[in-house]
Amino acid sequence: MNKLFIYLCFAYAVFASACSSPKNIPYFIDLPDSVNANVPQTTFIDPKIQPDDIVSITIQTADPNAAASVNQKIDGISALGASSASNIGSQQVSGFLVDKNGEVELPMLGAIKIGGLTTFQARERIREAATAYFVKPTVQVRFVNFKITVIGEVTRPASYTVPNEKVTILDALGLAGDLTIYGKRENVLLIRETAQGKEMVRFNLNDSKIFSSPYYYLKQNDVIYVEPSKSKIATTDASRTRTYAIIGSVLSVAIVAISRL
Repeated sequence: MNKLFIYLCFAYAVFASACSSPKNIPYFIDLPDSVNANVPQTTFIDPKIQPDDIVSITIQTADPNAAASVNQKIDGISALGASSASNIGSQQVSGFLVDKNGEVELPMLGAIKIGGLTTFQARERIREAATAYFVKPTVQVRFVNFKITVIGEVTRPASYTVPNEKVTILDALGLAGDLTIYGKRENVLLIRETAQGKEMVRFNLNDSKIFSSPYYYLKQNDVIYVEPSKSKIATTDASRTRTYAIIGSVLSVAIVAISRL
């Protein structure tokens, strides 16, 4: 009877530790129950083009064939001005690679420095260079390899290439299928590569202050890590304990059976 009582207490402790606290599961629990709640939001800053970025560049004129030599195709895939290709995960992307000097090499136009510029500024610089060859050209520039990586306790951990450079941390978590029930919502880690080294910032998804954080909008190559909660660790430990208990029981039965032979 004493052994049974001990086993029941142990099972209850494991079960209790494995249960997630409901107060830590919802997002933005500090907001009032009102649809009129005003939350200040940080200002979006356009990302700058960096070396090793891949950008799509399209030049259009009144004559569709005039800029055909600039708007090339690669491997039969229309690439919107592609001159090189790169694989990001399982996704093949193509576009102009920005070299270490921040320049792109365009047919006819030559090397144009766009590193450190926004896509809007790069568009204007390329348009100025294109006016020497084309009449009233229209230029479009966008990121092709705007990559965000989400790992840890999410439904689909992976690297995601997004076509829109205005991406928030909530967008990234949505792409990854949201946090699992074991994700630690009050301690989500953002890892960002800067010229000074790696920058690490922690978010609390239970708090609406995330909207006013200067890191709310992501930059290319940002990494988001969702830490597992104690309940996930407890569940893993409980599974390991059950495995050891089963192995111990089997060995005990085997020893008893052998001793009776």
